[in-house]
Amino acid sequence: MGKDWIESSATARSMAEQADKALGFSISNVMSNGPEEELTKTSRCQPALYLHGLMALALIREKLPSLTPVAAAGLSLGEFTAHAAAGSFSFEDGLRLVARRGEFMEAACLATEGAMAALIGGEEEQIRALAAAADVDVANLNAPGQIVLSGTVAGIDVAIAQAKDFGIRRAIKLNVAGAYHSRLMQSAQDKLAAELAGVSIQSPSLPVICNFAAKPVSDAAEIRTMLENKSLAPCAGRNPSRHSSRWATALF
Repeated sequence: MGKDWIESSATARSMAEQADKALGFSISNVMSNGPEEELTKTSRCQPALYLHGLMALALIREKLPSLTPVAAAGLSLGEFTAHAAAGSFSFEDGLRLVARRGEFMEAACLATEGAMAALIGGEEEQIRALAAAADVDVANLNAPGQIVLSGTVAGIDVAIAQAKDFGIRRAIKLNVAGAYHSRLMQSAQDKLAAELAGVSIQSPSLPVICNFAAKPVSDAAEIRTMLENKSLAPCAGRNPSRHSSRWATALF
């Protein structure tokens, strides 16, 4: 993962060295040499994805020095990368945040029995009804006709078994380590909130569209709230239609 960039680009190599120093271990070695089971751990893959994304942006800017981004966005972890690209926080602060986020989520996965499922070909209203019946959460609104549920293994199994009864064409259990973007991640969300409170956040240099509210955010307090809420768990007691992370792509 990114090994060719690290070997061939001084810019990528410098960023990898910077990341290793900030984290206190060699994430670049894990990216380059694995083993795969180490790289795919939530605590490792999140900082690796963040570093990889910002390496890509740096190399694009070297090729296209006149490039002027007009907005940024990213799904889940990618929203941290988008904020780093827009200058909301430093490369190192963002890296440490996502590393801690990965640790918190990995611990939550180990403490719970969670799963996720992608539902294809159903209307949002039908899928929300199914989620309520199975006692799981609507996790991601990826696109019309593709929505992801997240929750306990038992709940997801019920949702998959009953999907056709709710008019959903296909339900696919996902190969993930736990119930991301669900109430089972609440412990991780609480810990992340404390980490976010200690990070210096500035107004981004370009619009960053957040997942949770699907709107641009620029105020430091609002950025913290959006990164906390959309990253991990739905907020108890709120309208369930606002619990979901919404799909967005980076506009670089």
